[in-house]
Amino acid sequence: MKVFKFGGASVRDADGIRNLARILSRFDPHNLVVVVSAMGKTTNALEKVVAESRAGRTIDPLLAEIDRYHRAEMEKLFAPTHPVFQQLTGYLMTARQQAALIHEEDRVYDQVVSLGELISTTLVSAFLQQEGFPVFWKDARQVIATDSTFREGRVNWEATRGKLAGWQPELAAGIVVTQGFIGSTPDGFTTTLGREGSDYTAAIIASCLGAESVTIWKDVPGVMNADPKKLPAAVVFEELPFREAAEMTYYGASVIHPKTIKPLAQHDIPLYVKSFMNPELPGTRIHECKVLRLPPLIVLKENQCLVSCKVTDYSFVTEEQVGHIFQVVSRHGIKINLMQNSAITFSFCVDFRESKVLPLIDELSQSFEVYYNTGLTLVTVKNYDSRTLEEYRHKPGIVMEQASRSTVQLLIKES
Repeated sequence: MKVFKFGGASVRDADGIRNLARILSRFDPHNLVVVVSAMGKTTNALEKVVAESRAGRTIDPLLAEIDRYHRAEMEKLFAPTHPVFQQLTGYLMTARQQAALIHEEDRVYDQVVSLGELISTTLVSAFLQQEGFPVFWKDARQVIATDSTFREGRVNWEATRGKLAGWQPELAAGIVVTQGFIGSTPDGFTTTLGREGSDYTAAIIASCLGAESVTIWKDVPGVMNADPKKLPAAVVFEELPFREAAEMTYYGASVIHPKTIKPLAQHDIPLYVKSFMNPELPGTRIHECKVLRLPPLIVLKENQCLVSCKVTDYSFVTEEQVGHIFQVVSRHGIKINLMQNSAITFSFCVDFRESKVLPLIDELSQSFEVYYNTGLTLVTVKNYDSRTLEEYRHKPGIVMEQASRSTVQLLIKES
């Protein structure tokens, strides 16, 4: 049994959905799970729906644009009387209703934003059926069991494994199409697994069902040592050890979701990253292996915020004070990307999400003198060589630097 994951870029339009079908035609149409993300930038559009609704503004133009976008692509794939058009209308009615609910923002976010995946898989499944594939559409919320941590649902592995076992008859008969990114709480509320979490869904399903492999279909020829849109000289890794890939995701490499590697490595399930534009290319194989002399990996993480906590009583930074900072950061659900301390100051770098970071700063200000800077980029160079190290150390605007034997990180003020 294999698991394929197709991201939003691969199904952004009718041609993309046709291409997905062509890729599937290269494989045995049995014992295959196809995990699909929301089409194109639909997740971004639904996030705007939530934000505008919470601000008390009309969401009609936003929903109308989402409807127009999907309907235009559907008209290229289906006859006007096909039931998918009515299903789209139903999903957008649900988005309107859920956006208006008076719950905490993260809960509302998950109920609305998850609809992007439900729409895309409905269209993909219907098209594959129309093309003669033996397809079964499955709601991932019925099998991916999580707690009630909205926007970052924590998986109940035992419950999920038991529910996924129920897919065996459909897998024996054909292809299961399901949604990435989403699950549900014990009381039936939809949760999401973290932004870009469809990779993680594929890994959850694969590890619970004992898959032969997972393949992520991307708009790049494989895992590269840098983002080719920012560094055109980037090269493709033929293979990578699980541990190396896990560290890449920790530092912010966006080609794979950070939570993807662990469940696959624990069950020794190889992960392939391949190009949906050139499926004949070998791509990258991530598995348990040793690779000597990897080229430097360069990760650029933008929209960073540097927070500095300075003690106020002329004492030094102690373990107790650092522990307090960690507790506050954890309570606000924030991940630290880089940290550094001096005698009287503890500084750390985080993704700048204003609604989370500003309350964090307010709470820390009760115990410390707090300063913060936004508009920063975190540059991580892993497996650096002398040339790469010198190149990045001489970049203008460096506000923090940290180096170990294998990795250097630089926080740079964006020009």
